[in-house]
Order: sequence, then C-alpha cells, then structure tokens
Amino acid sequence: MHLLCVTVSMRVMSAGDGYRYLLKSVVAGDGNRDLAEPLTRYYLEKGSPPGFWTGSALPGLEAEAISAGAEVTEEQLRLLLGQGRHPTTGEHLGSAYRTFLSYRERVSRRVDALPSELTDETRHQEVAQIEAEEKARPQRRPVAGYDYTFSVPKSVSVWWAVADGGTQAMIVNAHHEAMKEVLALLERDVAMTRIGHDGLAQVEVTGILATAFDHYDSRSNEPQLHTHVVIANRVQGVHDGKWRAIDGRPMHAAVVALSEHYNNALADRLTRDFGLAWEERDRGPRRTAAWEIAGVPENLLEEFSSRSRAIDQRTEQLIDEYLQQHGRYPSRTTIIRLRAAATLTTRPEKTVHSLADLTEQWRTRASRILGQDATGWARSVTAGTQNPVLLRADDIPLATVDEMAAQVVATVGQSRSTWRRWNLHAEASRMLKGTRFAAITDREAVTGLIADRAEHASVQLTPPELAPSPAAFQHPDGSSVFRIKHGTLYTSTQLLAAEDRLLRLAHSSTAPIVPHDMVGRVTRRTDRKGRRLSADQAGAITLIATSGRIVDVLIGPAGTGKTTTLASLRRTWELAHGRGSVIGLASSADAAQVLAADLGIPTENTAKWLHEHHQGRWRLHRGQLMIVDEASLSGTIALDRLAAHAERAGAKLVLVGDWAQLGAVDAGGALGMLARDLEQTPELLDVRRFRNAWEKTASLQLRLGDHDAIARYDAQDRIVGGDYDDVLERAYLAWRTDTIAGKRSILVAETVETVTTLNVRARVDRIISGQTDPDRAVPLSDGTQASAGDLVITRKNNRQLGTGGTRWVRNGDRWTVTTVHTDGSVTVRRQGARFGGAVRLPANYAAQHLDLG
Repeated sequence: MHLLCVTVSMRVMSAGDGYRYLLKSVVAGDGNRDLAEPLTRYYLEKGSPPGFWTGSALPGLEAEAISAGAEVTEEQLRLLLGQGRHPTTGEHLGSAYRTFLSYRERVSRRVDALPSELTDETRHQEVAQIEAEEKARPQRRPVAGYDYTFSVPKSVSVWWAVADGGTQAMIVNAHHEAMKEVLALLERDVAMTRIGHDGLAQVEVTGILATAFDHYDSRSNEPQLHTHVVIANRVQGVHDGKWRAIDGRPMHAAVVALSEHYNNALADRLTRDFGLAWEERDRGPRRTAAWEIAGVPENLLEEFSSRSRAIDQRTEQLIDEYLQQHGRYPSRTTIIRLRAAATLTTRPEKTVHSLADLTEQWRTRASRILGQDATGWARSVTAGTQNPVLLRADDIPLATVDEMAAQVVATVGQSRSTWRRWNLHAEASRMLKGTRFAAITDREAVTGLIADRAEHASVQLTPPELAPSPAAFQHPDGSSVFRIKHGTLYTSTQLLAAEDRLLRLAHSSTAPIVPHDMVGRVTRRTDRKGRRLSADQAGAITLIATSGRIVDVLIGPAGTGKTTTLASLRRTWELAHGRGSVIGLASSADAAQVLAADLGIPTENTAKWLHEHHQGRWRLHRGQLMIVDEASLSGTIALDRLAAHAERAGAKLVLVGDWAQLGAVDAGGALGMLARDLEQTPELLDVRRFRNAWEKTASLQLRLGDHDAIARYDAQDRIVGGDYDDVLERAYLAWRTDTIAGKRSILVAETVETVTTLNVRARVDRIISGQTDPDRAVPLSDGTQASAGDLVITRKNNRQLGTGGTRWVRNGDRWTVTTVHTDGSVTVRRQGARFGGAVRLPANYAAQHLDLG
C-alpha cells in the first residue's frame, strides 16, 4: 500500500463558531485585496492576510460589498458559515440550518419515556444504560461548508520562501491561478444540489460561494504556502434561482482527483512562467513519489521539514541550566540527552510573525545549508533553463490516449474492485504528471478524454436507464437528473472473469476429499487436557474435508478458534492424503512464519509463492490442500490464479478469514462473495478468546458495524475521550508503562506521521534512560535516526539476510539495534532473543527499509 502525496485536502466545517479558526492569525485589513501582490502587501504585518471572496455564485447575493477579491469580514463569516444567512442582509439563504438535540436533551427525552412503575434499582440501571448509549453517539451538527486546503509542493514553498519579492509574488500568483482553475472544474463537474422528495434529483448550480485565506507558514513557522478555500454549504439552483445545500457526495468523491489536477495545473503555470524543470523524488517505503522542482536540493527540503530550530533553542536553554547547576559545561553525551529532552518539550503552539521576519529567518537558514546567499540561489533555479516542451491537446495521438486509458483501467483495477469517474480522472492526472501543457484547456481536454476512454474500456455495473427521462428532468448533456453525476459504477472484464471462475470452482465437486469415517476419527478425538472440538469447529472441518469443492472457505471472526480448527483439518487431511499434503499461504512473510509454527506445515508469503510458480519452480500436486490464511487480505486476481492452478493440479484451496475484517490492498472482496454464495458455508460462531461474556457479544456487534457496541465498550471504561493531544499523551504513557513493566504492548495510531512522532518520542525516552546510545546514529528513510539500543522494524523481505536456521529478515520483524557501523550498516538482534538471531543489515537496506518501532 502506498500513501498518496495529497496537496488538496478537504474537511467538513460544522455550523456555529467553526469558522473562527480561519481568523486566528489574520491581520487587520482595510478593504479590497490587491491580488496581483497577494502576500507582499502585508509583508510587515504580523499574521496572514485577510480572506477574500471567490466563486461564480457571488453575483447571486446581489451585494455591492461582496465581489471576487473583496475582503471577508468576521461578521460576514458569522452570518454565512455560522448561521447559513446572507452575509450582509442576514436573511436566510434557503432553509435554516437543522437543529439537533444535545446529549442532555436526548438523555432527558428517553428517561422521561421510561415506564413509571419501574423500581428504583431498575430505573437507575436503565438511566445508566441510556446515558452510556447517548454518550457513545457523536453530536450531530449541521454542515456549514467544506474547507479545501491547497498546498504547494515542498520545493515550491522553499523556493518561494527565499526568493526576492517579485519572484514571490509571481509564485503566489501561479498558485492562485492554479487554484482558480481547480475551482472552475469543481463548479462545472462537482458542485450540485438536490431537489425533490428526499433529494431524489441532482441539479446544476450557478457556482460556489467561497472565502479564501492565504497562509505562508506551518505550525512550526516553516515555509508552507497554502490557501484555505471554504466553500459555503449554500448554492443557487440554475433552474429556479433558489438557495439550497450542496450535495455533499461528489464533494467527498472528487477530492483526490482535484488534488492531482491542482498539482499538474500549478506545475504547468510555474513551467510557463519560469521555464522550470520537474523531477520525481522518492519519499521512502509506503509513500508515493513526489514531484518537485529540479535543482532544489533534498537537504534544503529537510531543513524546512523539521522542528530543529525550536529544539536547538530549547537545548541551549537546558545547557545553560546545566552549567549553572553543575558549574561545568556538559559532555557531548549529556548534550545529546539534553537535546533529546528538548525534543519532548518543544511541540510548538502556533505563533504569529510577519512575513518579513519569517523571510529573513528562512533566508538565513537556507544560506547556511546552501553555502551561498539563498536569494541568489533562488534566482539560479531558473537561470539557464531550456525552453520547456509545452503540448497542445491535439499533439497527443488518439492511439496514445487509448493506450493510456487502458493503463488507467489496469492500474485502478489493481487496487479497486469497482470504481467511478473520479477514480479514473485522478489516475489519468497521475499519468500526465510529467507532461507539461500550454494551457489548462489542453490539460483538461486530454485528461477528460483519457477518463472517457477509460470509462468506455470498463464494464458498467450501474444498470442503464430503461427509458429516457423527459427533457425537464435532464441535465444539459442529456443525462437524467435522477442519476448522480459521475456516479456510474464500473469494474473490469478481468475482475468479473476472475470472480466467475472462483464461483464456478466453489460449486465444482471434483476436488480430493476425506472419507467421513476418517473425519470422525479426528473430530471426536479428545486432547491431553480432555478437550474436544466444539460443534461448530467439527462441523466446519467435516464440510471442508468432504465437500469436494475445489475452492472452499472457513469463515470465523477473531477469537473463534480458527487456528485450532485448521490444526485439526491438517490432521484430517494428512490422514487420507499423507504427510506433507497440506501447505499454507499468508499475506506477509511474518504471518506465514506464525501460521507455519501454529500448524506445523510449510508456509509461504502469497506473493512469493505466485512469483515462484510463475517462474515454474513451485506448484501444487494432486491431493494437496492449500490453506490461504487471512484471505480477505488477498486480491481477487491472486486468489483466481491459485484456484485455477489447484483445479489443474487436482488439489483443493481453502480460503480462511473473516470477510468483515480488513480488506485487501489490491482489488478484493472475493472471500465475502464466496461466503454469501455458498449454501453451506463452513463458519465458526462461538467467540472463545474473551474472558468477559459481554465482550464476546460486543466484538461480534463491532464486527458487523453495530453502533450499539460502542456503548458497551464505553460502559466498561474501554473508551477514553479527550482532545487529540491529550488522548495521544495518555495512550503513549499507558504503552510506556506496559513496556517498563516487561509487558508486550501495542500502540496503534491513525497516520504514518503520528506513528513517526510516537516512535521518535519513544527513542528519546530510551536515550534519556540510557537504553539507547546516541553517539553514533544511522539515518532512516522517514527522517528519523536509529542508534544502538533502539527498537526497529524491518520493512522488506530479504531471504539473503539469514539469522540462523531457516529464519531470515522479514517485513514486519522487530529487532533491537546492537551496533551502528561506520559504513552505515547496522547489526540488529531479533527482539526476545537473548542469544543468536543477529544479522548485519547493509547500509542501503537500513536507509531504505528500516523504521523505528
């Protein structure tokens, strides 16, 4: 899986005072903004420039004070975003915002409805249950708008930060123009409203009402040129002029496509204005490559991608305190530990500075890294550049468009079972990243044509209209208003064919079987502790072993005893087909190692097995049983290849897992499809893992998406609330307390950035406690470092790096660094191993495929 480098993000803004964060750092304005020099006008003022109005729907307000580029006032924001009213007259724009009951009001209403004859004890229990259930439900709030944040690539921000004033203005103008081009696309193809009963029909609008706020720095006061464009949740229908809410569905669906379009539009603008060249930069494992300006060095980007300045300042303070306390200057090791402590205490609050102050600081820092005057260097970025090749739409042959469309479908089909227009549009934009166009109309024409051809090359799943809609119920392009624009669902013939084969093989009865009497000899067996298989476990084994289906499944939620069932299935199968007749596959090398240990069978990574099979080295034999564990993580195409081979070899394939759990990175869903299709599905139902009876039920509810499960966990104090920083702090301290006590504890975070932050903090704590020696460190791919004593995770399988016996370096293995060598290689020992289990990781492996963990 790769994380996208998204430069346009979107979040929903709630009504009320949700707009206030836009004004926190805004300087006092004085009328209309001069967009020709949008930031330099406020060069000496502390804070960011006032917001300005934008959007094609502004004339519909019929207000002289509100026009494109006019300054936004706090009162206007309060009326429009806070209350859904006209920003100058205060009249409602369409219907008033919906109101929702508060937590206390919901509880009071339900408590008042309780029967009066309840005993005090029963009533107390019922009230407690009601409070827990209502507390678990999120407070609903009306949607005030959609905050789209347009951020330039890091190299553009850094170049802008140190350039002269005239160049800065041109860069910002290019950013604004690219942003306007994206908003024009949004107004044409995304922004819609709904009319009719339950909003059944989707109709065109005159455009959007939006306010835009420019910002030039990050929370750490480092260069980050970006603009918040808040689109009000009020649009005017073309057909009747009435104000209504935006249809939110396409606003969410198009975000990634708009982000890719902005990247390309900005690159085109800057290339036309400055003659820039662009290059792809690797961002490390699990991240997509970024397109940056050629000539902007990586170490300069790294300088402005850290909190080094704040850490340096705090470190100096700690050194001064140490000097006063001990009467001597701290040693190098002590300074490193003081710097580690400074890292913990310097998460910055947002501070407000003038652009003049920030630019001076940025130029000083950049000059130190570059070894020359930063402003002079900024001029050299464009000096001597050759005239770039700028294409027109008709420069690209239709045959090339068709080839690219086929590649778009193939690429999207690798990660999705189904897709829509915006998925194809986003991938088409990615394919055109390296191509520069003479005008935005050329880019949009080619991107749209590729998306059109990709739609044509896909298989439409949305049923066609049986009859054309009357003219009054048609969009300008002739499509029905009762169909969501760009909402048609597609798939590919390859995926449909793979699903058809899997379904056919799941109903075929030509696979090897185990006689019933042999099955009974295993399922009725009692183990050394006097335990026997449960009825659902025995029944599942019997169904799988005797069905004759070439493709079979074993469905079981977490904790239902799948491993125990599979171990008995292995004994059953080997009783009839001999030792070695059962092999296993898993989604990762680490998971394969666990499955091999649990079942005592040879097990491999699925991707590795298919690769070796394709090379003609590995294959199944007649009578063999192949178990694919956690099959929901396997893509449909991969499972189809395994199933087809099993049919040819006279073998049997069993897909094990839970269709309700995490899905495949590749296009998946096959396990759930087969489970629903089979008349008799081998399934485990009794959850055995939990000590508490309530937790068994709650886990099954949670698995099915039943919101009532949240109330159960909350009632048992399993959910801890608070703001983001507070929750992160408490979770980290709980994890650290566990690890200090010698327990194995897992701390899970939502984003890679948060994981990195937590890993750095854990490393700092280990340095302070003396567990990690920071004297020599090796840089890792995510910008962190590792030293002797650090805990790390390997992120790539490498069978050449053995640790003794049959064990080797696997993706997901956890290690402790024992030595950092001068050539950048590191020696690591497998966590939990007191002796042996050590391996020396080459420098290039450590730099690219090693993470803190």
